[in-house]
Amino acid sequence: MKILIIGSGGREHAIARKILNSPKVTEVYCAKGNPGMLSDGIQVVNIAEDDHEGLISYVKEKNIAWTFVGPEIPLLNGIVDDFQAAGLKIFGPNKAAAMIEGSKEFAKKIMVDNAIPTADYEAFTNYEAACAYVKEKGAPIVIKADGLAAGKGVTVAMTLEEALQALKEMMTDHRFGKSGDKVVVEEFLEGQEFSLLAFVRNENVYPMVIAQDHKRAFDEDKGPNTGGMGAYSPVPQIPEEMVDAAVERILKPAASGMMKNDTPFTGILYAGLIATNTGPKVIEFNARFGDPETQVVLPRLTSDLAEIIDDLLNNKEPELTWSNQASVGVVLAAEGYPNDYKKGMSVPEFNDQVTVYFAGVTDDQGTIRASGGRVLLVEAESDSIESAQAKVYEALEEVNTTDYFYRKDIGAKSIK
Repeated sequence: MKILIIGSGGREHAIARKILNSPKVTEVYCAKGNPGMLSDGIQVVNIAEDDHEGLISYVKEKNIAWTFVGPEIPLLNGIVDDFQAAGLKIFGPNKAAAMIEGSKEFAKKIMVDNAIPTADYEAFTNYEAACAYVKEKGAPIVIKADGLAAGKGVTVAMTLEEALQALKEMMTDHRFGKSGDKVVVEEFLEGQEFSLLAFVRNENVYPMVIAQDHKRAFDEDKGPNTGGMGAYSPVPQIPEEMVDAAVERILKPAASGMMKNDTPFTGILYAGLIATNTGPKVIEFNARFGDPETQVVLPRLTSDLAEIIDDLLNNKEPELTWSNQASVGVVLAAEGYPNDYKKGMSVPEFNDQVTVYFAGVTDDQGTIRASGGRVLLVEAESDSIESAQAKVYEALEEVNTTDYFYRKDIGAKSIK
């Protein structure tokens, strides 16, 4: 089989690399991909994610078996609908189903209608009404832009001033454009967060191993929210019963609820969860693999990813098997991220004890240079989180990271 992956980040690098490992796959193309992928034998294709016609023509010309969609924006732009209308196989939710990520309010409605445990909330399009509600409820409280904001449209406000400032930035300063015209205000939940992803085909749910992401920019969960600064898997402090409860009370009802809503979901369903004293609750749903969770979950997959997706596309039962190894991944980010950040630095070369997944990089006359906020992720596997963590940090300490920064505590919550 020849396979096309849509996207260009570290998540797509990890997916493409895993699919290329399959004995059933001869070629993996990535559109647009990035130059860091080339060293793994992935072929990058200079067609934009929003050029649906160009991508469809390319798939037909290359006789590609099926396409996998990495990021959320093509899904919400209806790429799955367009491919299916052209008679092509593609793995991901259609535009209507992708709204589980595209609108926080849509996702909340699915949760409420299907008794899926989540934080109490109200949605607002009126700035004054939102401010009045926040003042009535008090802090801590969570403010979310209703639409997409590249993982940055959430403020966990520990003070009333912080909450009101977040509302102002979203609703009157339009920091996230139209995504903040509507906001969802949620109760603050106490507990450790974890990410539970699953392959889904209509009502059938095939869960993956869990991971824990680190959203804040700096150590000890300080600083602004980012797209994710690192992740690790497994998450030993989250008990197995909590994960089982999440599959039964959250993932399965979400899949069947989407069917009842006439928006059946096929693709990767991502549940961002919090382990509370009363069981798991949903923080958010995404309609695709998480980044950076993908880069630590897929290395633990011992069955064939290409075969799993092929089986799902052909209505067969997939087989999922996982290793007991631990995986730790740390993001190397450009100084200044998630705000204005430096660009153009050369990218360090790492030792062979780690795997590097490239994200925000460009090719400058044969030299790979930084071009995005999250430049790459360094990942290692070992028998324990401590030893996988040691491999990653050793690799990072060996190279020059001037003009970059990274968190030094990825995985620490599992070791304390």
